[in-house]
Amino acid sequence: MLITGFAAGMFQTNCYLLATEAGSEAVIVDPGQDAAVRVRELLAEHDLTPVAVLLTHGHLDHTWNAAELCDEYSIPAYIHPADRPMLADPGRGLGRALESVIGTLEFREPEKVVDFVDGEDVDLAGIRISVDLAPGHTQGSVLLGIEVPVDAEPGQQGEAAPEVVPVCFSGDVLFAGSIGRTDLPGGDHQQLLDSIAARLLPLPDHTQVLPGHGPQTSIGAERAGNPFLADISGTVKKGRYGL
Repeated sequence: MLITGFAAGMFQTNCYLLATEAGSEAVIVDPGQDAAVRVRELLAEHDLTPVAVLLTHGHLDHTWNAAELCDEYSIPAYIHPADRPMLADPGRGLGRALESVIGTLEFREPEKVVDFVDGEDVDLAGIRISVDLAPGHTQGSVLLGIEVPVDAEPGQQGEAAPEVVPVCFSGDVLFAGSIGRTDLPGGDHQQLLDSIAARLLPLPDHTQVLPGHGPQTSIGAERAGNPFLADISGTVKKGRYGL
């Protein structure tokens, strides 16, 4: 499995590319401001053919270059319908305090848009990707889950290591040591905590979390040290991602 990424634009939003291997098809996750140039470089470097853009939510710092890349490669953008209106009208998700970011710029939907459906998997570029709605940061925030095959090697006590590692692209739901902001339109702090309890905390500790901003983390690390999670527990819903 090939997973690569970089931080883009003034908001340093993490954009990711996923593929089964070099020379294969790929999906692009959250191409934010100024991401297109680096995406093209990585596609060429790894000889990848993009087949879709996946958006964890509708905020402009995650969708800025979506239409440009989708239309250039004639591929669809996937987004939850609750956040889809922000593609053409990003001000709906920013509020008055951040409207200056947009200024006189105009945005539009990509030519092809596909709605994410909560609880359904999508199969793209040879990768099965689970989709779980996790509202609170926005009403259409989703968690995208995959399983990454690894070589099974004996553990410290001689037991077999996991043959797959679950990976979650958390968007702005969960960060290393923090959680998403909820002061923008559509945000709800308690709803975000409930989403984390229901969708993330039931996952195994070794689940790797690739957030929308900042460094990679794991469910175990956040369960143990994230101060925002101290008073919640993951008992509402069994974790997905094939586990």
